[in-house]
Amino acid sequence: MFSRWPHLGFNGLKEAFASARAEGRAVFMPFLTAGLPSIETSVDRFVAMAAAGADAFEVGIPYADPLMDGPTIQKASELARERGMTMSLGIDLVRSVASETDKPVIVMTYVNPVLSMGIDHFMGSVATAGAAGVIIADLPFEESAPFSAAAAGHDIGLALFVAPTTPEQRVREIAASNPAFIYGVAEMGVTGERADAGHHIDALIRLVRSISQVPIVLGVGISTPDQAAEAAKLADGVIVGSAIVRIVLEQPDDLEALTTTVSSLAAAVHG
Repeated sequence: MFSRWPHLGFNGLKEAFASARAEGRAVFMPFLTAGLPSIETSVDRFVAMAAAGADAFEVGIPYADPLMDGPTIQKASELARERGMTMSLGIDLVRSVASETDKPVIVMTYVNPVLSMGIDHFMGSVATAGAAGVIIADLPFEESAPFSAAAAGHDIGLALFVAPTTPEQRVREIAASNPAFIYGVAEMGVTGERADAGHHIDALIRLVRSISQVPIVLGVGISTPDQAAEAAKLADGVIVGSAIVRIVLEQPDDLEALTTTVSSLAAAVHG
């Protein structure tokens, strides 16, 4: 298959951001938990989302204690683990998603599973699977250097978080560490759908833009096309998770419901 991107790793993600920026739009990155609605059908959901307009993916590897995630993604992680999803199978799924969709894939996980596997081994494994980068949801910036170094050593990127409450000096230090992208938390709290989102993020976006060319991606609390469109006016990328996971949980056999939702979100992000 002809690849639109130079390869499926970090360069592919950088090219996705560059192409979207040249087109005056944001990158749409839907999130889905690996192993939903089942291990056998999970890849099909990512293929369908790619056809519906996704530019890249955040693939969540289920974990027993997902501190950053709200009830929807917690339930998804629990179900996926009950159905047999493991870190090893999750990495296999990343390989399939990357090769079958030809889209950049970001692996989302937590510190403990990475430490259990070994930082370098983990980064090497996801890189070999074709991942473009990694999000470690509970990784403090002050402890991120070994993870960043291991990611760079395997030519993948590590995303780092900022929020509206992050002090300016800390934002500057995070940007200066040259992450794959800065994950801007649009709404404080755990992941989940909100009636309103992103009201406090404008100043943070302006600060990041003033000090760095590192892409900034907004997530957490973005669940509707209107919210996604507003986020896309500010950021280089938009992540929607809980709204998509909820559909897969509630309508596991309805592929059309998933593609309709993703198509509307993609259209909103792309403008």
